[in-house]
Amino acid sequence: MAVKHKGEVAVVLECHHRTPPKTRAFVQATLRSIRTGKSFDTRFSSTEKVDVIPLNRRKMEYSYRDGEDFVFTDPETYEPETIIPELVGDAVDYMVENCEVEITFIEGNPAVLELPSSVVLTVTDAPEGVKGDSTTNVMKTVTLETGKTVQAPLFIKNGERLKIDTREGKYMERVNK
Repeated sequence: MAVKHKGEVAVVLECHHRTPPKTRAFVQATLRSIRTGKSFDTRFSSTEKVDVIPLNRRKMEYSYRDGEDFVFTDPETYEPETIIPELVGDAVDYMVENCEVEITFIEGNPAVLELPSSVVLTVTDAPEGVKGDSTTNVMKTVTLETGKTVQAPLFIKNGERLKIDTREGKYMERVNK
């Protein structure tokens, strides 16, 4: 949910109703400003009115880069949406053409971009393992098609497809073509 707080639109991250003894009930909330991206805690009294802002979540596909900006397309209506780099952030390391993401719109403007929990990317550079480096769980640094580098097992070669955890940026498994 999103609310208008002190003239700014903010996304509600966490919300707890508190009823301390001998005082009035209140709601303790953690909000994130859409404009600045910073999180803050605030307290709402039980009598305070809050303006709720409607959210709209849409699944969209990454299409291409237009200069600095990113263009996403709605797979149902083929309507393009241009997103600024600040909103995309580190997600750029996991996005390839036609990659599906979920974008949250507030008042018709894109506010939050969410990646799936894992993506499949192709290895573009995987150095050969060093002879004698065969102890268990030895890893090497490989480069993926987006330019992101991750630690992967020694047996990974150029052209292989890997499943990558987008939350931690780590190798999960090798994927068959």
